[in-house]
This record gives sequence, structure tokens and C-alpha cells, in this order.
Amino acid sequence: MSSTSIDSLLHESRRFPPSDEFTAGAVAKADLYARAEADRLGFWADQARDLLHWHKPFTQTLDWTQAPFAKWFADGALNVAYNCLDRHVLAGHGDRVALHWEGEPGDSRTLTYAELTTEVKRAANLLASLGIGQGDRVAIYLPVIPEAVIAMLAVARLGAVHSVVFGGFSSESLRARIDDAQARLVITADGGWRKGKVFPLKAAVDGALASDGPTSVEHVLVVRRGENEVAWTEGRDLWWHEEIAPMDLEHEAKAFEAENPLFILYTSGTTGKPKGILHTSGGYLTHVAFTHKNVFDLHPETDVYWCTADVGWITGHSYVVYGPLANGATQVLYEGTPDTPHPGRWWELIEKYKVSVFYTAPTAIRSFMKAGRQIPQKFDLSSLRLLGSVGEPINPEAWIWYRDIIGGGHTPVVDTWWQTETGGIMISALPGITTLKPGSAQVPLPGISVDVLTDDGQSVPNGSGGLLVVTEPWPGMLRGIWGDPERFIETYWEKFDTGEGAERRRMYFAGDGARKDEDGDLWLLGRVDDVMNVSGHRLSTAEIESALVSHPYVAEAAVVGASDETTGQAVVAFVIVKASQAEVATADEASAILRAHVAEQIGAIARPRQVFVVNELPKTRSGKIMRRLLRDVAEGRELGDTTTLTDTSVMQIITEKLK
Repeated sequence: MSSTSIDSLLHESRRFPPSDEFTAGAVAKADLYARAEADRLGFWADQARDLLHWHKPFTQTLDWTQAPFAKWFADGALNVAYNCLDRHVLAGHGDRVALHWEGEPGDSRTLTYAELTTEVKRAANLLASLGIGQGDRVAIYLPVIPEAVIAMLAVARLGAVHSVVFGGFSSESLRARIDDAQARLVITADGGWRKGKVFPLKAAVDGALASDGPTSVEHVLVVRRGENEVAWTEGRDLWWHEEIAPMDLEHEAKAFEAENPLFILYTSGTTGKPKGILHTSGGYLTHVAFTHKNVFDLHPETDVYWCTADVGWITGHSYVVYGPLANGATQVLYEGTPDTPHPGRWWELIEKYKVSVFYTAPTAIRSFMKAGRQIPQKFDLSSLRLLGSVGEPINPEAWIWYRDIIGGGHTPVVDTWWQTETGGIMISALPGITTLKPGSAQVPLPGISVDVLTDDGQSVPNGSGGLLVVTEPWPGMLRGIWGDPERFIETYWEKFDTGEGAERRRMYFAGDGARKDEDGDLWLLGRVDDVMNVSGHRLSTAEIESALVSHPYVAEAAVVGASDETTGQAVVAFVIVKASQAEVATADEASAILRAHVAEQIGAIARPRQVFVVNELPKTRSGKIMRRLLRDVAEGRELGDTTTLTDTSVMQIITEKLK
């Protein structure tokens, strides 16, 4: 993204001061900023002590001597699952509802904290009986059902490491993640409900494990959910319900050091190979508990909270599982899509469970806008008191619609910016303090230090744009890329690495563009690298190009992210078909085949919106594909500078062909 396009971002003039409902706690929240400003590390130490139970108290807050490899609260010890479960029961809150779960077909379950604790203890005993212990990796490939939460917490309880894979990913993508993490166990389901049908999960696991070469997987635990027929490998495959039935109801939660790995979560990278983002225990749990409590103004005794994210993404980890449960919240968990079995499904659930805090993605909001306000207006949404947005920048029109139609014209909207790598929310308004600006993420949270820099590392003035960086380490930060420390440094820390010796300073480069407005508030502008943000999910152009080139039709491919009214960005591909295949299919047939091929190789989320068959791709004299020009074509803009192309006529030919 050029600095010109950043600087041309339109200013949004509408403002919404804090409402009376939220100003009561504003003094205490304002004090958080002052405390963090005065002593940032002391502030985070206080949060860790106040929000979590430590089996062994820590004495050191941050060790940054091996930067950029951080250690937070390293000499302390805790158990993540104990913090999310046992301590609430011991505090007398065992009867409080932890999860209201709703299946897509209409079945439901409610689990109290006492019941959820018992289920996690039994599951921990089951995993231990299969040989899972501290440091072992467990792949979880489940729909949004209670067992997904139970499995994650059981793994955490044992000090093991989970790698949750989104159920929409293909068997090839699943196998790559299993192999990279060397997972010993896979936890999956026979199937799950989506859009009124059961989609097979066990079959994808079977396909992944049948791939060439040996696998590290010893067992596959299968939850019965879809009731669909599944293939079975005796000795390897085990039914969850059969194996868990005889397990002891008690399990001691042992303490593990604060830097014990908690999970690996794979996210797209510019090389095409997914990156295994590693998060550890004490700092991560401190960060998500603090942000969940304060960004959402949580009152655990009265609030019903609902984050619509799938547990396979970081939002599901941080704001469905660990943040809410660490804070003793009551929350809603929904298996299916927002338009099944009818387009008002989400609003029906808000009415049913009297949801008060609702957190979802701009893509969903824009879809509801297209469907029309008459659908949500059929339901009683008066229980809502706070709305949140996550996953991508929200345009002001969607922000206003969300506030007015879903929030009744008065409910505040907190637009949050963060990443898989940051672990938790980094930039957001705080209700009761911040005057809200539609479309702006606004300000870094207390204890978080960010800036917007030029390419050469200079802080931009208010009213200008540049590259977003985090200037100081933070508790929820990633601890590395699994098995690849060099890639960790190169990807996130090399661009802004300044000074020498004691003066050396490393800053985290987020890969996003941002603008400071005249007040210094932040407006996020999306990716500046070759990673696209499609419906809040990060997809690598290189990974999709690799999938396309793997098809026998394709000689070469280039993929770009084009602006899309609903999904934020959409995948658009340009391919050159091999001469030997040119007569096999028409351009339209080839496009349909290749779109399906990408979905099969990576998952439906990566399916291109369009595949254009072209004769040539625009390249510089050094052989680099000029994706900027292809993006201009995909978005219907006038072409930018073409003088660096080897053949300037290529773009004219492509443009004419696509008219």
C-alpha cells in the first residue's frame, strides 16, 4: 500500500461520546492508562497478580535480554485450565453458567463451571491415558461444539500444546500442520453441521493420515456429532464417548512454568508455507484476561457474552476460550452459520439467551446489511449493551449500521485491532472513556506501545500514514515460529531493528498500514505484504499460487487480493494455461475447475472469487510479477505506472481481454 493511498483516506466526522451507562467505571479505567504510563512493567505485573492464580508467584516481570525472544513472568508457575475453571468453582461460582451451546439443527446444551470443570478433568485423564503429557502436541480438528473447548482446556491442563485447525481446511492443509507440529494425537468428530448439512471431518483426517510418508500420529479421538458413517482404523481410531466414560472425575491441575508452550496456531505467510505461531501460558493468559475484562466492560455476574468466532482462529482461542473463562464469564457458543436455518438465526439466539456483549466480524455485519434491517428488527435485541468488531478494518457505514440497527441507536461499538501474533487486543476504544469514531480502532490499550512509521523508521506526524509497529514487548506476544527462529526474526523484527549494543532497539512490524488522524487516533488500512484478509482470515497469495500451479492445467499463476464489498478482500487469480492443455477446456471451464481445485487443496475459504486465464503476466526486467497492476485490473482502477515492465503491452492485452 503506497503512502499516497494511506494519506488519501477520508476522514470520518461523526463522533459518539461515552454513554451514561459506561461512565460510572470510567475513572477506574482512566487510571489504567496513568498507571501503565508511569510504570509499564509494574502495570502488567499487577494485572498478572490481580487476574490470575499463581501456584508459584513470579518475581521477574520481563526478560528481554534475548530480544526478540521474550520471557514474561518466567520464574512463576500456574495452570491455565485451573485459572479458567477450578478457581471459579472453589470461589463459589460452580453453579454459574459457563457455556450456553446451541447446535445448528436446534439442539442445545448448557454447562455450568462445575460441570465444565468435571468434563475437562475427565478429558485430561483420557489424554493422559493415551500418553499425552507436558510438551506433547495435540491437533484439534472439531466443529464449534463443547468438546472443542473441553479438548483445548484438557490439553492445557496437562501442560501439553494444542494446534487447533479450522474445520474448513482440507486434508492436505491438516497434514501439513500435523507434520510441522509432530502431533501425537488428533481429536476430531465424525462430522459437524454447517448450512443445514453435515460436513465430514473424520474423512479429512483419514485423508491427511493416508498421505505419503510416516506420520507422528498415534491415535485419533472421534467425537460423535454428525452421526454420519465414517471409516475406522482399529487400534488408531477411538470414540471419544466410549473412552471418556470410565475416566476418573478428579484430576489435579499441576503448575507449569509461565513460559510453558500453550498452543501453536498456523497462519499464512508470504512464502506460502503456513507459520506456526507459538504462544506460551502466563503472559498470554494475563493479556487476554485483561483485555476481555476491560474492552468489553465485563460484569461476569450479569453479562451474557457472545463471540461468534470459530475456535480454529485466534479470536476463538483468546475471546471464546481463554479470556472469557479466565474471567468467569457466561457465554454463548453456536455451531452453525448465521443464516441457517433462517437468516435471523443470530438475532434469535441473542433474544433467547439475552446476550449483552456481542463480538463479531465486519464481513458478517456487511452481509446482514445486504439482507436488510427488517430481519434483525423482528427480534428483541434490547439486552445488548456493548458491540465489538474484529478481524479487519470496519468501514464507517457498517459501523453505523451495527450501532443503529443491532445496537438500537445507542449501544457503543468497540473496533478492535490485533493479530494471531499479538495474542490479544492491542488497539481499541474503551467504553466509558473513549469518544467513538466510526471506522477507527482509535488508541492502544493501557500497557501497549504502538506507533506509525515511515519506511526508514521515522514516526509520522498526526494526519499522516505509514507502517504500524509495536514499539515495546507485551505479555501476549508470540514467542516464535514453531521450529523456525530465523523466520521469526526475519518476518517480524528485521525491518525496524535499530541501534547497536545497549542502544539497540527492536520493534515488531505488524505488516499492516495505518494512519494517525489529527487527534493521533489510529485508522487501520489492511495488509501491506502479500497476505490477504478475506472475511477476517489471513490467506497467503503464495500459498494459493502454489495450489494453482499444482494443477496440471497451470503453467504460472499470480494471485491478488481485490476489494470486496462483503468480505473486505476477495481472492482473484490470473493464470497461464500450459500449451498442452489449452484445448482441453474453455477459459470458463478452466476457471471453474481451478476454483474448485484451490478449495480442495487449501479449503473453501481460499476459493478464488475469479480465475482469469491470460497469455502473459506483467513482469519487471528482474522477473518479478507486478501484482500491484493486477490488483488495479481486479478492482477496475486505472493502471498505475507500467514503465518497469519488460513488455508494457502485456497489461493492455490483459485489460482488453477482461472487458
